[in-house]
Amino acid sequence: MNSTGIIVEYNPFHNGHLYHFLQSKEAARADIVIAVMSGNFLQRGEPAIVSKWARTKMALEAGVDLVVELPYKFAVQQAEIFALGSVAILDALGCKSFCFGSESGNIEVFEKTIRFLDRNQEHYNENIKKYMQEGNSYPSALSKSFQDLFFEDDLLDLSKPNNILGYQYIKMRNQIHSDMKAKTIPRKNANYHDEDFSSSTIASATAIRKAIFEQKDTGAIQQYVPVSTYNGLINYKEHFGDLHHWEMYWPFLQYKLLTSKPEEIARYYEVEEGIEHRLLREAEKAISFYDFMKRVKTKRYTWTRIQRMCVHILTNTKKIDMKNAKNLPEYIRLLGMSQGGRKYLNERKKDISLPIISKLSSFDNAALDLDIKAARTYALGLKEPERHRLMKMEFSQPPILL
Repeated sequence: MNSTGIIVEYNPFHNGHLYHFLQSKEAARADIVIAVMSGNFLQRGEPAIVSKWARTKMALEAGVDLVVELPYKFAVQQAEIFALGSVAILDALGCKSFCFGSESGNIEVFEKTIRFLDRNQEHYNENIKKYMQEGNSYPSALSKSFQDLFFEDDLLDLSKPNNILGYQYIKMRNQIHSDMKAKTIPRKNANYHDEDFSSSTIASATAIRKAIFEQKDTGAIQQYVPVSTYNGLINYKEHFGDLHHWEMYWPFLQYKLLTSKPEEIARYYEVEEGIEHRLLREAEKAISFYDFMKRVKTKRYTWTRIQRMCVHILTNTKKIDMKNAKNLPEYIRLLGMSQGGRKYLNERKKDISLPIISKLSSFDNAALDLDIKAARTYALGLKEPERHRLMKMEFSQPPILL
């Protein structure tokens, strides 16, 4: 069975994701589509709008065959580490290819840019260091450094978020010496960070979440998501009482900051260069998470980087915890599968290089401990008894079979 992999967050699954899934399957001529999906906290340092189980069901109902979890160790990370974990899992599952959405839509441009930067790596790294020392954020330093080297035609625009991720996917594929073929699908209609609806059927996940929370009306997004997603969001809110957002967790984060010393906060992952003092100072003044973020954000520290810091503080994830978890994935957490996905696993299980986890009680691992902490923390945003019910699902929920 020919399998292709996609790397997703589905926050929530919308029509653009459906387009990407269908185009990926067609481009790879795949029998099976495997999605490696972030868990309850996402790459940009946000809680997912609904749990990983609800998002898995949305993906399966749209046609995805296998959904596996990208561990917290890789999910709440900068693009390079996020890409490494994702690509390594797809490779371990035996995918013949992987396919990602991009602003470019031309895989040859990605491959050419990889070769170009390999030839100019030393100069590129020197420029990154220079721009970082000037107070630029890491993404801004990458973009500026690349522009300094830009003396060949038809190279990738590395200021675009999906181009950056795609570049890292291919770079990490090469680093782990995988034979997977890379394919890309051009993004359609909506850009990654678009906050408003600019099409009658396609909108970014950012715009969809904004409409849900600002208008407090799930009906406003109905034309931009499959029926299964729309019903899934309504059912989740009815079953668990709310959809997840950062403000639900602000009291926990504020308590953690206000009852800690600077040296304690400095031990958390991604807290660097003395920013713990700024975090503590502004936590005393802020009246909401959004207010806190506006106070803390600087030119050097982007909104995304600060949000990731906040997630690590919230989940009690220290630098030593990340160090103890290995640099490559050590397991595959199975979240859900179709009948075709189950058949694929049965046929390929002897060739899959990592243990597949369907029950947590059967496996002990430092990286998995981070996943469990994240799941418990995520559930804290809800009220009782829904909080307890979601927390229990981490151990009691079997892989969803559609």
